[in-house]
Amino acid sequence: MYVCICHAVTDTQIKEAVNQGDESLTDVKHRLGVASQCGKCAKMAVQIIQNERALACNFYEVID
Repeated sequence: MYVCICHAVTDTQIKEAVNQGDESLTDVKHRLGVASQCGKCAKMAVQIIQNERALACNFYEVID
């Protein structure tokens, strides 16, 4: 789904950016342009970033 209409950025692109090392809205903004024009997508973008980071943390968690 499109998250940032101004720059035609999708949720998949944001997830890929996080998986490539972006950790914050600022990082994703630099890479993709999210929330750099009207800003209406910022809240949704932050939610996607947080969810993706949480998934990555759980995926690599080592249990003794």
